[in-house]
Amino acid sequence: MKYFFIKFIFSLYFSLFSTTIYSDEFSYEIIVSDIEVPWGFVFLEDNSILITERKGELIHFINGKKIKLNGLPEIIAKNQGGLLDIELHPDYKNNGWIYISYSSSNENKSGSNTSIMRFKLENNNLVQKEIIYKALPNSKRDRHYGSRIEFDENNYLYFSIGDRGNRDINPQNINRDGGKIYRVFDNGEIPIDNPFISNRLAKKAIYSYGHRNPQGMVVNPFTKELWVHEHGPRGGDEINIIKKGANYGWPVASFGINYIGTKFTDKTTIPGMEDPVHYWVPSIAPSGMAFINSDIYPNSKGDLLIGSLIFQYLHKCKIKDNRVYKEDRILEGIGRVRSIRQGPDGYMYIGVENLGIIKLVLKK
Repeated sequence: MKYFFIKFIFSLYFSLFSTTIYSDEFSYEIIVSDIEVPWGFVFLEDNSILITERKGELIHFINGKKIKLNGLPEIIAKNQGGLLDIELHPDYKNNGWIYISYSSSNENKSGSNTSIMRFKLENNNLVQKEIIYKALPNSKRDRHYGSRIEFDENNYLYFSIGDRGNRDINPQNINRDGGKIYRVFDNGEIPIDNPFISNRLAKKAIYSYGHRNPQGMVVNPFTKELWVHEHGPRGGDEINIIKKGANYGWPVASFGINYIGTKFTDKTTIPGMEDPVHYWVPSIAPSGMAFINSDIYPNSKGDLLIGSLIFQYLHKCKIKDNRVYKEDRILEGIGRVRSIRQGPDGYMYIGVENLGIIKLVLKK
């Protein structure tokens, strides 16, 4: 708790210098109530919703009722760990595969790390369960699991794993899991054109490295590029466009500083490393990420939505030439925004801690 309290106090202090604009164009409707931490959610073909509760519950919201599904793997739900993201296979209609990320341990119950599992549903039970990636080694630190999941148009599966609180060893070392974006086939096999496939010691699933704790990931529907945002320390939250084999600098280059106010690097950019598309000082503590690709919001189509955990609002970014040129705060004070997704009806849906899943609507 001290970790988050320090981050909150400093971010609140420096927010006096923010140039973000507040917007009263939007309102919301509660679709699913009484959810503690809706880390991720997806819509099924019947418009029902699968929702992950970080504490280790998978909920099926259907016909106005919440049903807890059975058969989850053993999950280490502690601090930032637990049941995290969820995603459907692009061909879910035909193959039924569902993917989750979660923090798991091992037989010795020594520490935890991020795992990716796929499964199918049968009569409210998880069946045909397959772990397609398990990050190693486990760590006794219970933060920075990353854990967003995203498919691209070629059905490659991408997922993020945070640095696990070990910034000086994991992010810049391709021989270790942590602080990376990964790319695999839908069954967990490694593509032969992954950037480090020929490196004997490297983790072959790594697609990019030098990340801190990416908790937002989405394929830009207009450019097909993979966009990621990640938490900085005190300042230095970033948006990045992911390139194959690229190094995103953490922790040798950053716009952030330590929570106690000291510096850990004097560099914000380094040749050969990727600079962020956008960064925030102070930190907004971003979580969840989705582009608006719907005519329902005529003034906002193409905008990027990002949740703020600290300031408890929805952050709307206008994009031009892959740069953020305007930022609006909407739904001010709604709560800790954890997850965002555009629904099959074109509306944007947002998971808010201790509130539930809400639908973003325009004020009449």
